[in-house]
Amino acid sequence: MSTATVDAPFAPETMARRYQAPGWFNRRVFNPTVQFLTRRGLSVAGSHELTVVGRISGEPRRTVLNVLTLDGERYLVAPRGHTAWVKNLRAAGEATLRVGRRHDHVTATELADDDKAPVLRAYLARWGWEVGALFEGLDRNADDATLRAAAPGFPVFRVEGA
Repeated sequence: MSTATVDAPFAPETMARRYQAPGWFNRRVFNPTVQFLTRRGLSVAGSHELTVVGRISGEPRRTVLNVLTLDGERYLVAPRGHTAWVKNLRAAGEATLRVGRRHDHVTATELADDDKAPVLRAYLARWGWEVGALFEGLDRNADDATLRAAAPGFPVFRVEGA
């Protein structure tokens, strides 16, 4: 008789490769609608369009995401984990954030896992209603130890105007 092992929810080896693909509704309806509105100047609950050069193609890649402002700093959080935009931003180190006609060229610095807890907590406080299911049971009331354990699965970048 064999026993299967189940990954602990926030085991480091699980979180380091964590990625949750968007479902059909998000991919085909929700995200395109928010992106359409954001490109026309209507930021939906803090939405921005991120444009970053593809690490393989060299072509501009666009996605819509939320920009968190915390203590005067701006952050990008990847609730779906290690997505294509995360990998592209790591490679490029810079991108453009857009709402309507306003473009902001930014440089990005990825936060160390130990520094993510306050950002993740603030992100969940602001957008938990939208992305809470992607955080696998975490919420804004999670303690620092729990957020640190989950941190490898949620890339966070501090962005600054270039």
